[in-house]
Order: sequence, then C-alpha cells, then structure tokens
Amino acid sequence: MSSAESSDKWERHRIRHSHHHQPIENVNSVHAEKLSRGQRVADGLARVMGSWTFILSQSIVLVCWIALNVIGYTRHWDPYPFILLNLALSFQAAYTAPIIMMSQNRQAAKDRLMAEQDYIINMKAEEEVKSIMKHLEQQDEVMIDILRRLESQHALMLQTLPSAMQSSADKQSAP
Repeated sequence: MSSAESSDKWERHRIRHSHHHQPIENVNSVHAEKLSRGQRVADGLARVMGSWTFILSQSIVLVCWIALNVIGYTRHWDPYPFILLNLALSFQAAYTAPIIMMSQNRQAAKDRLMAEQDYIINMKAEEEVKSIMKHLEQQDEVMIDILRRLESQHALMLQTLPSAMQSSADKQSAP
C-alpha cells in the first residue's frame, strides 16, 4: 500500500469530534427565575426561621415575656398559664409550618432538577469517554500500521544491505 493510499484511508476513517447534546444549564438560576415574589418571601422566611439566630432570639423573647409576667410589680398583662403567649405561639406555628413546608416542597423539586441535571451530565461524560476511547483505538491502528511499514522497510534494508556491501567490497578490491 502506498503512502498516499494509506493517508487517504486514514483520512476517510478519521474521527471528527462533535457534540450532539444541549448545553448544561445552571439549575439554581433556572429555578430562581421561575419563583414568584411570594415563593421568594416564603423561602426567605423559612431560611430565617430555620436559623440559630431565630431560635436564640425567640428563646430570649420567651424568657423575657415569662420573667416580666412572673416578677412584674405593677401589671401582669399575661398572668401564669400565659394564655396570650400560647395564643401567639400557636398563631406563629399555624403560619410557619405551611410556609416551611412550601419551601421544602420547592427545595425537593429543585433537588429533582439537580438529580436530572446530574444524570444528563453523566450521560454526556459517558458519551465523551466513548468518543475518546474510539479516537484512541483509531490512533492505535495508525501506530500499528506505521510500525508494520517501518518493519517492512527495515526488512527490505536488511535484504539490500548485504548486496550493497558486496558491491562496495568489489569496487574496493578492483584496482
């Protein structure tokens, strides 16, 4: 096989890399763009109410409320079974629980989107690895072809070398 024929053969079989998939999207920004104002407020409230700052500040308010009503000298606005405090805490719990649950549902939907995005990325990575492996196999074939050519040229040179040395020796011996 001539060199031109071989290079044409490898040029025809050459792998050209192309992407057959959509670009990757940032799930966080896509999800954030879809949120309404109420959903963003609910997420903010859930973030605040789920923090240590809120828990500590609410604990301080409760301790102060109870202390002021127990030791208050003049007027007890909420005496000992603290009915007004129970009403306030029940009111807070009645509104806080659904808001936090809505936020958790949105977070679960976002997690599903992220899992789907991870799956897509894994599929793309697998496609890329397959493409790289195919390209490496093609390079192996080209290198084996080059090695065979070098070996045949080497064998040809070894066959012609003794006759070339003989003719060189004949020229030196003939005066």
